[in-house]
Amino acid sequence: MALIDQTAIKNRILSALPAAELALISGRLTLVTMDLGQTLHRHGDVIDQVYFVETGFISALNVLSDGHPLEIALIGSEGVAGFTVVLGGKTSYAETMCQTGGQAYRMSAEGLLDVLAQAPVLRDLLLRYALIFQVQVSQTAACNAHHALEQRLARWLLAAHDRSSVPQLSLTQDLIAVMLGVRRATVSIAANTLQRAGVIRYQHGKITIVDRAGLEDAACECYEAVSGEYRRLFGEEAAPPRE
Repeated sequence: MALIDQTAIKNRILSALPAAELALISGRLTLVTMDLGQTLHRHGDVIDQVYFVETGFISALNVLSDGHPLEIALIGSEGVAGFTVVLGGKTSYAETMCQTGGQAYRMSAEGLLDVLAQAPVLRDLLLRYALIFQVQVSQTAACNAHHALEQRLARWLLAAHDRSSVPQLSLTQDLIAVMLGVRRATVSIAANTLQRAGVIRYQHGKITIVDRAGLEDAACECYEAVSGEYRRLFGEEAAPPRE
């Protein structure tokens, strides 16, 4: 069985495993490509696969009864889509959709559950990730209810930047409107406000972060609340990169 080169792994859960635990699951991991717009889990689907994200990022969405989706969290190389199987979940509550192209290590949910008793560090990391995911969902709900759209957009762009690790994001205003649960016209106003402030540049469906520090100043406290909790649970060295 070929072992995965741990030094090349970008997923922060897999890269933090002891060599013995990574060797235990290596044969169960398959590196797959994720396409822009690809849905990994739909609401109500049996979770038969989990995805340890390597590159790109995924939106976890709640789909309302009228069919409109609303983003509740982002998943990047710090986490894993389908992690709720570790908590006893059988079916997916949220829909998980790739917001960018990327790669992930796919593993069967059954295989993951089979090895957890022999992989205490993996189990601990997954439970800590489940906690930080819940923090992200809770903070997003509070943010959407109480903060100005410009602040919410800045928070979202920072979170997307952390997970993509690239300063330019291919995002249409229509997509951002869906993610933030607002009308496209209001996204345009918010994006123009941030562009006039000199922190982003928006053109042809691409948003470039030109002043990361300025974007952090423009965001509400919700971004740092989630980032700070991540650092507390995983350590400063495990925090999402800031470029």
